[in-house]
Amino acid sequence: MANQTPQDWWSTSIIDMKPGMIRYRGYAIEELIGRVGFTEMVYLLTRGELPHPAAAKLLEAALVAAVDHGPQAPSIAAARMAITCGVGINNAMASAINMLGDVHGGAGEQCVTLYNAIAARVGSDVISEERLAEAARAEMKLLVEAGIR
Repeated sequence: MANQTPQDWWSTSIIDMKPGMIRYRGYAIEELIGRVGFTEMVYLLTRGELPHPAAAKLLEAALVAAVDHGPQAPSIAAARMAITCGVGINNAMASAINMLGDVHGGAGEQCVTLYNAIAARVGSDVISEERLAEAARAEMKLLVEAGIR
């Protein structure tokens, strides 16, 4: 560790960049531009491989669901109010984070729980759109039967 060069310290398996060459997870950037969309690129950078179309659709749905809904959210309002009271940014962020729960801000956690349940149904075999849709419908049916919307 003590004998590491700056290149060793900053090296990563995500990107390889040299003059005239940029590669993401082994793919030349010129191979990716115009061929993959934002969702596929996020998957490649985080998972190390290009996604199966069904996995890309699932990730796209998660990304759309996670889009911030603006400055009127209660947690954002609380952080803004805290800042106007003269507290530091850490205190303001803590105020906002403390408001997150099942009703406000809990959708992400609930979504991951649903995705994990769907993934458990699908298993580790080859994923088809049909199997993914069937697993999603089965999980949604269980939620409806349990009175969860």
